[in-house]
Amino acid sequence: MSRIAYEKKTVAKMIELYCRRKEQHQTLCEACKELIAYAHRRLDGCKYGEQKSSCRRCTTHCYHPKMRYKIREVMRFSGPRMLFFHPIMALKHLWAERR
Repeated sequence: MSRIAYEKKTVAKMIELYCRRKEQHQTLCEACKELIAYAHRRLDGCKYGEQKSSCRRCTTHCYHPKMRYKIREVMRFSGPRMLFFHPIMALKHLWAERR
């Protein structure tokens, strides 16, 4: 699986976790669906491609400030919980971020 495809899968899982646990929705709400679509578009257009670092360490911020705020909120909530709900994915993400 390519790095971009794996990043897409990871961000989608984090947003789903946020929507279901923090916002208490049974299914993904429209705002979270839009955030996933936005994140996927941003990853598709990443100028660093497969050599990209984690978005947090990137020197080029490609998210609109409003969306950047929302994704940070999602990451703060979902990041620690990923170890319980998706441990392998969380560990791979942490390992990739250290490179």
